Amino acid sequence: MFHCMEPEAEDVLSPEPQRRSICSNCDRPTRVCLCHALPFPPIQTATRILIVQHPHEARHKLSTTPILNKSLLRASSVTSRRLRRGLSPILDRSPPALYLFPSSASSTTPALHISAVHPSADLVLIAFDATWQHAREMVRASEDFLSEFATRVCLDVDESVGGGSIYDSELILRKEPFAGCVSTMEAVARALRVLEPNGPEIEEKLVGVLREMVRLQAGFLKPVKPRPKLLKKKTEGKEKKEGSVQG
Repeated sequence: MFHCMEPEAEDVLSPEPQRRSICSNCDRPTRVCLCHALPFPPIQTATRILIVQHPHEARHKLSTTPILNKSLLRASSVTSRRLRRGLSPILDRSPPALYLFPSSASSTTPALHISAVHPSADLVLIAFDATWQHAREMVRASEDFLSEFATRVCLDVDESVGGGSIYDSELILRKEPFAGCVSTMEAVARALRVLEPNGPEIEEKLVGVLREMVRLQAGFLKPVKPRPKLLKKKTEGKEKKEGSVQG
């Protein structure tokens, strides 16, 4: 009698994981396709926008830079840890430029609030797309080059207050470190509100795309369960309060 031999573990081929279907237009998974929200045609601006993206951020699925490039006709991006001559033909001409990043206690270059800026012709707006720490390093490494032609500007940021997350904001994709920290897309939208003649309209369109991006992403979030220690503290506090009321 012959017995069927069980295949060795290494001989069993595990099924290949299915690749996610990607939209050929917005380059996002079809389940979170943003084509219906993207402005068509892309928004025309007098300001040219250049996004400097950290190499790590370029691989991040929730980066807003690709969507920003598709939403704005005059937006482009480069991937680098610092700006230098030869990296961008736009900046090699030393155009009038603004770069978005707030001042800090250790900053050597103070930032002018974006609301105080008077737009000029052929203006270039530079934004850094990275984590807070990486962006700080990128700005520090780029300032010698930027100081030749660009002005540092900022939005409202408060490093003494914690930032929000996707759980408590319709415009935040990832946990932000400080109050006022926003995604690259929102930062550019807020800046263009000031710099463009029809700024409020442009801001509204860009924020609308971002809001839809966050809404779609939030649909895949798992409910947040309170941590045991915090739950215990809340329970103890409630019992203590009830006891004092009864006493």
